[in-house]
Amino acid sequence: MSSKGKDIAEGSSRSSVVSADHDQNQKQPLSRYESQKRRDWNTFGQYLRNQRPPVSLSQCNSNQVLDFLRYLDQFGKTKVHLQGCLFFGQAEPLGPCTCPLRQAWGSLDALIGRLRAAYEENGGLPETNPFATGAIRVYLRELRDSQAKARGIPYKKKKKKRNLVKANGDTSNLPMQ
Repeated sequence: MSSKGKDIAEGSSRSSVVSADHDQNQKQPLSRYESQKRRDWNTFGQYLRNQRPPVSLSQCNSNQVLDFLRYLDQFGKTKVHLQGCLFFGQAEPLGPCTCPLRQAWGSLDALIGRLRAAYEENGGLPETNPFATGAIRVYLRELRDSQAKARGIPYKKKKKKRNLVKANGDTSNLPMQ
């Protein structure tokens, strides 16, 4: 008999200890990330409920997610210069302008990451995750590029480190080809 079966057969209090540990974990404050993820998830849910007609989570697709990201733009704090602005393409403009404030690409990218995780934690299937579609990735990539261009800040992708052959010729940890 396994120890699990033995514990049950002898009326062990092991399950009550596990339950007490679970209750203890529930009372601990959430991490900053978990709190933000919960707030983001609730905000997105409220956004869907406020649509006319309301959209259920099961009907949600990348179009609603893109609309949500565009909706959030009005609350942004990042100055993004328009094509005709004197300061377009300047990293440090010399004066004020009337260009709109937008959500920064990095903020939206992080938001999508949290919502993507929250979707699956709340029972959504990875295959149907509206936050993980190609349309969302394309939108974020285009937003990143356009904001970088408008603000005069080139975005450079970090290069992956390659395993180099050690001086002694040891190739044992190089990838197979």
